[in-house]
Amino acid sequence: MAAPTSIPANYASAYVMEPSTVAEWLAVMPMALCIAFGAILMMIRHRTDWHPPVALTALALLVLNNVLLLIKVLNDGPVTMMMGRWLPPFGIAITADLTGVLMALAGAIVAFCGALYAHVEINTSGRRYGFYPLLLLLMAGVSGAFLTGDIFNLYVWFEVLLISSFGLLILGSEREQLDGALKYAVLNLMATTLFLITVGYLYAIFGTLNMADIALKVPQYAETAPLMTLSALFILAFSMKAAAFPVNFWLPASYHTPRVVVSALFAGLLTKVGVYALLRVMVMLFPVEREALSLVIAISAALTMIVGAIGALAQNDIRRFLGFVVIAGIGNMMAGIAIGGDMAVGAAIFYALHSILLMTALYLVAGEIGRIGGSFRLDRVGGLWITAPAFAAMALALFFAASGLPPFSGFWPKALLVKASIDIGAWWLTASILVSGFLTTIAFGRVFLFAFWRPLATASGEGRAAAAVMPAGDLGWRMAPIAILTGFVVWFGLFPDSLIVMTQQAASSLSDPAAYIRSVFPEGGAP
Repeated sequence: MAAPTSIPANYASAYVMEPSTVAEWLAVMPMALCIAFGAILMMIRHRTDWHPPVALTALALLVLNNVLLLIKVLNDGPVTMMMGRWLPPFGIAITADLTGVLMALAGAIVAFCGALYAHVEINTSGRRYGFYPLLLLLMAGVSGAFLTGDIFNLYVWFEVLLISSFGLLILGSEREQLDGALKYAVLNLMATTLFLITVGYLYAIFGTLNMADIALKVPQYAETAPLMTLSALFILAFSMKAAAFPVNFWLPASYHTPRVVVSALFAGLLTKVGVYALLRVMVMLFPVEREALSLVIAISAALTMIVGAIGALAQNDIRRFLGFVVIAGIGNMMAGIAIGGDMAVGAAIFYALHSILLMTALYLVAGEIGRIGGSFRLDRVGGLWITAPAFAAMALALFFAASGLPPFSGFWPKALLVKASIDIGAWWLTASILVSGFLTTIAFGRVFLFAFWRPLATASGEGRAAAAVMPAGDLGWRMAPIAILTGFVVWFGLFPDSLIVMTQQAASSLSDPAAYIRSVFPEGGAP
């Protein structure tokens, strides 16, 4: 029998009936901008000379959009847009809260700086093989991961950035790149597969993938569902993504192989997506389980810090050296997650933002050391303080920041982490943070003494011959991104108050996601 046609359809029971606001469009625009401009670059793939200005325009718009979105979130709280106008929790939510927007803005800034550096770093061949479309696809994945409110779509955006990172990693098709790409791919595919399995397990328990809906339902399932197992699986999957001990060996084996600008973007962005996922899932969704597993996370954090610092001390190639510095920084962020509380979690968010800017800048510095000095090996370069004094001064500021020394941005999150660890009586974790910082300071001091302060005459023959004649190039395109990122590092070191306040607010919104939930369910709860 045919259904009656005289009964009007009640669309309000399934769809969002109000028109989308400007703020909601701001939340979805980062992904839309990157995908749209990436498609434009593919359509003009034969005009590779147009690729840099088009990509820079897209990334400048991305930075502007994220600044406006940050202002909106600071003033009015989290913003949610339901894709396809389906009511939550059935539709896919794009939810921009303070944590996600801060990370997305920092990512957009380093992507813009990377595109500036790539203007002269990536030649016609690299453009022809799709550097700029892959960069925009990478930023679509990174932005989507930071702004999604749906845990399955967090997996989807992980896949998007993973696919684009494969293309960027092998750009040039050199033997070393293919070897690094294999190690990178195997471990990341394992982590992604584990993440997908865990998402399926989560859906089987809760019957939903919307993060706000999960946050509402977790207390109801605390006594009946295997939430500890679920949390442990998430920690393992995201720790592999973040390169935390003991699943960190893939990073120093692969990050030194691609073009310098690609390494810079990877170091600044990809591991931070793993840390962000840990923050989002363990602090916001499973706080009780995070507390129960805090000792395991803390031990992993301490070993990650120490292994990273010792590994950095042992390196002669500055790109391998920086790979271990990335790992040591991940340990500091995980320490904040392990300690818990607004101070420590806020410090972890501050450190993540600092690391996004800093590690990108440090890899670009490594690229300039290789270009000016003629080699990436510390025993083959020297005298850069005399050859390029302004560049050396910026490098010294970044080295101080990476070591956690005042008055630069790395000092403040470490100070907050030390205080938070002392407050809970975790003296061994405090010692790990301080010892790791001390060893990192020695490691960066060694790099500066060899590459910058040591007279050029004491460098080996290969480096000395290459350094005698500095390669011609447009120094503005190379130095401008380093100067911009160094400016942020110095600014946040001298004037940290605003960033400390924002990161503490972000931590508070993670530990108490009431505003996040209200942005998804304005009526006060899931149907």
